[in-house]
Amino acid sequence: MAPPNALNFDPIEEARRHWIEHGWSEAADGMAFIASVMRLQRIFSARVDLVLRRFDLTSARFELLMLLSFTHTGALPMNKASTRLQVHATSVTGTVDRLETQGYVRRLPHGTDRRTILIEILPAGRRVLAKAALALNKEVFEHPPISTDDAAKLFDYLGTRREVATKMSAGAS
Repeated sequence: MAPPNALNFDPIEEARRHWIEHGWSEAADGMAFIASVMRLQRIFSARVDLVLRRFDLTSARFELLMLLSFTHTGALPMNKASTRLQVHATSVTGTVDRLETQGYVRRLPHGTDRRTILIEILPAGRRVLAKAALALNKEVFEHPPISTDDAAKLFDYLGTRREVATKMSAGAS
């Protein structure tokens, strides 16, 4: 049974149709593609957020903990975390503030560069991360609405699109 607020038409296809009617045919498919990706991102983010909420984590905090857990030492300079997560440094600072308050990470001075601050994952951070990752895997990532083969193909395709879009964005700056 469809949810009570379900539509009996595809709003993105409807927007595409209107784009064409307004004389924007050359942009209609691009708009529909980007709107579709954005809509899927919101749907998937909501699913992920629902799971992470049980662990008092957000996607940003989970991603930072995961990034730290993947490092050899469990620590990274804040500027490297910002670059690898592809977010502004102020976003990382806010995320680290919250994770520090929760007792999941700590800031440390860099051993050889006084200007650099390291973020280190703590044992409590590793414990909550393990539980959250297990739940995300079981409830979200193991059952995407796509076949394994199609998921691999789409990942490759979208990787190429991310690369092209990143270059286009860098050129626009």
